[in-house]
Amino acid sequence: MKILNLTQGTPEWHAARSNYFTASEAPAMMGESKYKSRSQLLKEKSTGVAEKVSESKQFLFDKGHAAEASIRPHIELELMDELFPATAVSDCETCLASFDGVTMDESTIWEHKLYSAGLADNVRAGNLEPHYYWQLEHQLLVSGAEKAIFTTSDGTPDACYSMEYVSVPERRAALIAGWQQFAQDLASYQPEAEQLEAVGQAPETLPALRIEVTGMVTASNLKQFHDHAVTVFKGINTELQTDQHFADAEKTVKWCKEVEQRLSAAKDHALSQTQSIDELFRAIDDISEQARGKRLELEKLVKARKTQIRDEIRMTAAESMTKHVDQINQSLGGDVRLPPIPTDFAGAMKNKRTISSLRDAVDTELARAKIEANQVADKIRLNLETLRNETAGFETLFADSQQLVLKESDDLKAVITARIADHKTAEERRQAASTQRENVEQARGAEARSHGAAPRAVPGRDPRPQQEPQFSEYQRGYIDGLKAFAHWKDGTQYVGTSGKTLKQAIQEFIEEPAASNF
Repeated sequence: MKILNLTQGTPEWHAARSNYFTASEAPAMMGESKYKSRSQLLKEKSTGVAEKVSESKQFLFDKGHAAEASIRPHIELELMDELFPATAVSDCETCLASFDGVTMDESTIWEHKLYSAGLADNVRAGNLEPHYYWQLEHQLLVSGAEKAIFTTSDGTPDACYSMEYVSVPERRAALIAGWQQFAQDLASYQPEAEQLEAVGQAPETLPALRIEVTGMVTASNLKQFHDHAVTVFKGINTELQTDQHFADAEKTVKWCKEVEQRLSAAKDHALSQTQSIDELFRAIDDISEQARGKRLELEKLVKARKTQIRDEIRMTAAESMTKHVDQINQSLGGDVRLPPIPTDFAGAMKNKRTISSLRDAVDTELARAKIEANQVADKIRLNLETLRNETAGFETLFADSQQLVLKESDDLKAVITARIADHKTAEERRQAASTQRENVEQARGAEARSHGAAPRAVPGRDPRPQQEPQFSEYQRGYIDGLKAFAHWKDGTQYVGTSGKTLKQAIQEFIEEPAASNF
């Protein structure tokens, strides 16, 4: 790493940070920060305008710095080494990291966080959240250190917990790919207009409703009517068992409807006698109905528009991902393609209520998917190079390159070695078998020539033209007998071209072998 001559917290230090990708920004870039979204970080890096630190945040920062300074001697005593604060950039000079402490041999770095019970539990368990380990991965990448000591404390040994963190190769690869994708997004970033938090506004407030009613009912038997009606209703039979019961029930239904109609007419008659009250109730009912209708209409519109916006955000992200994958496939040359890269835009939008939070969640998921696609593409390119370099002359053995390039590098090399070895072994066996067949053919030909007979053809090979040897009648009868021997069973007679039977030919040969001249 290249250590810069900067003091942390100074204006020069803040100015230098704006030109690099920093360790404290790594969690936000990976979409895992507790305090800042990836979209916010893009905007800050693009505009150069950082979020203003509130008084409450500054109080916590100051408290954390005080605890760090207080606990430093205790950590140095445990490490048996001095820790000096430093700010450095990576060899490629795109990433910057500020270290709370670095050992003199630069093999170990130290990061301190203000004590919290939850963080202390994680440290004791040796299981940090992504919000913390992405910062450590970035610091280890920049420093080249072997390990990081992560501490949470309130500045006293009684509330001080530390753990050792070593870089995880998969995380480091993801971090590098993440910053590469972030740089691409930053280059094409177009800041959106500042949007204030939306505050709902209802239509103009209606004037207060003022109602004064004077008057009274001058004559009514409503109390007696009510009591009698209730008694009658209670006495209606609802246990239907017989035909009479059903007939009575049907009659009662009609009677109840007539009662409802008579009561409604009585109510309308009473209201009509007080025109002002009648107008009052009608106006109230009309206003209430219009309010209800508008409410239902707006509820439907709001729900439909929210669904539409969600679909637009999701489809835009999906199109961007498709375009990114197409560009990678073109760069791979067409022989192989990326495998499907899973995305979960719908899941990212769950429990998000505002448009800005929806877009931020989907953009973060999109960035994650692009980073994964870039990593897979890098693996494919490396494996393609391996196939080109190590399979020359054996290309036909690797027609399944689409599957092979997705393997880990060591696994691919093992497959290449095994296939070529198996092929060579099979080829050696084939050559040995071919040589053996030729030797057999030559031996048989030599044997046949020594006896004056034509060499026997080897199956699978075209026999070379040979001059037909001349045999005596006796010799041909013997030869014909031998040819027919496979078909001779239980003394079956076989007549050859000489006119002799097989038994005769064999018997004569046994008794007078010299006479055969064979």
